[in-house]
Amino acid sequence: MKRFAIITLAFCAALGGWAQGYKLQLNKETGIYDKGERIVARLQGQTAVGDTLSLQVVVNNRVVAEQAIHYQGGDQVVYNQAVDSTCAVMLEIRKRQRLATSIGFVVSPEGFRPGYEEPKDLMDYWTSQKKQLQALPWQVKSTPLQVPDQYLGKYQCQDVEINCLGPAPVRAYMAKPVGAKKKSLPIIILCRAAGVSGNWCRCQVGECVGNAALGNGALSLDINAHGMLNGQTDDYYKMLEDGLLHNYFEHNAADRETYYFHGMYLRLLRAIEYMTRQPEWDGKRILVIGESQGGGQAVAAAGLDSRVSAVVLNVPAMQDLGGARAGRRSGWPQPIENHARLERTMLDSTLPYYDGAQLIRHSRAEIYCEMGLIDTTCPPSAVWASLNVAPGKKTINCVPFRTHAWPSGEDFPVWNKLYYQPRLDFINNYLK
Repeated sequence: MKRFAIITLAFCAALGGWAQGYKLQLNKETGIYDKGERIVARLQGQTAVGDTLSLQVVVNNRVVAEQAIHYQGGDQVVYNQAVDSTCAVMLEIRKRQRLATSIGFVVSPEGFRPGYEEPKDLMDYWTSQKKQLQALPWQVKSTPLQVPDQYLGKYQCQDVEINCLGPAPVRAYMAKPVGAKKKSLPIIILCRAAGVSGNWCRCQVGECVGNAALGNGALSLDINAHGMLNGQTDDYYKMLEDGLLHNYFEHNAADRETYYFHGMYLRLLRAIEYMTRQPEWDGKRILVIGESQGGGQAVAAAGLDSRVSAVVLNVPAMQDLGGARAGRRSGWPQPIENHARLERTMLDSTLPYYDGAQLIRHSRAEIYCEMGLIDTTCPPSAVWASLNVAPGKKTINCVPFRTHAWPSGEDFPVWNKLYYQPRLDFINNYLK
């Protein structure tokens, strides 16, 4: 029996917008098929009949077939097969070598399993790290921040710095309703996506306070992944990106104790402990939200702290880091694939301890997850491999036309209504 809920759309929306005059459509709206089930993809075109195109079939991120397509007009079937094995497939239509449109599907995704085995001392290791954190005396600095006008008098926000083990402290924005009662509020922690200088990597007062306004109010924390200063000029973040934090995701990948994500995970654990010490916490609900790298942090939070009760994952990274060992593409940052100068055995002594597909086994959290079926950064095979070993309740929303980025153009209204809105509904329902 399947242990997850699949969001089913009201109509067949498993298609993308027009790209170079073409789009693909599947015969099943979710893009999820059983073994042996017939998969049909149709190509629609707005350009002149008679175009010569090529169809590439990409299985588990490897091109396995390519054929010429002569577009004849209307809805032309370009793929009609039944597949008998667990796999993730992308269909790519190219015109003069340029990608025109693509769509993805998965077959029997419950069959994906992590490429790594769980280390026998996984939780012992992280328990020892948490004990060291707990022994560290607390040093907290906070600075009040101006909130947006619509929140004046209703919510308060501050820039907080919390000492931590490792190379950097926790630096985050924290917001809450003014005059909240003791033990009345859930915790919401927002984890930031990969990068250093982009706006999506930086804490935002408006977003932090906006999360504090969800439901009946919440203790909201917006944590940047690197422990860098908040509210600085663009030059500061660019300096870090080009210097100290250049390609940070590769730093010390063969050393379990100094791998870059060691500090990131410790800061996250320290932040959770800090938030649970706030008198307004209801003692029950901790919701962690993250996209890409932020989703990887959310999984780590749930796996390493049993108090995390729900996570919302959007194209999560750091899942199935050993996928390459199983003949698939690993989840971002694809350390096995991208560290050719390091022996795989050196990576094998580090990566499983940071792999979401290992940590999620120990989570008690309810999971909501959105993934893109043409995402090559955080491939669906890696995300499924992780979700399949998670013991908690799961709601999974697959987007056949989504890459790693948010959809745009004509795709956006469909995605916004049928994929993004259910994510918001989950959050709002959880916080009631």
